[in-house]
Formats: sequence, structure tokens, C-alpha cells
Amino acid sequence: MLMPTDAMPAEIITILGRSGNKGIFSVKCKVLDGRDKGKVLTRNVIGPVRLGDVLMLRDTEMEASESYGRR
Repeated sequence: MLMPTDAMPAEIITILGRSGNKGIFSVKCKVLDGRDKGKVLTRNVIGPVRLGDVLMLRDTEMEASESYGRR
């Protein structure tokens, strides 16, 4: 499996909720490496996720909007 060279690992620390009906979850993740090490971000993730999963983030600047579960 090819991994992007500019991606940074981030561990899922909290699953906030589901947004939409296509399996999109809002999660809080902690960046494990790079210049933003230790930063906690809110991101939208497609597909099944569990606590402790590691995401490879290409961008650690932008955060997801908080529109999960609200109508």
C-alpha cells in the first residue's frame, strides 16, 4: 500500500457523532508527528472508525465544521 509522503499520523481520541447518511463520522484526533505534534483537530472521516485508529492527514491546518447531528 502506498502512503503519501507529506501525510502526518493522527490518532482518533473521540468519536463525536455521525453526520449525514453516507457513513461520515466527525472525530477528534491528536496529531502524532510533524510540526503540529500534539494538536487536537476535528475531522470528518468516511467509513468505519474506532477509538485508537490512526489516520494519515495531509492537511493539519483546516478543521471540520461542527454540523454533526444538528438539524
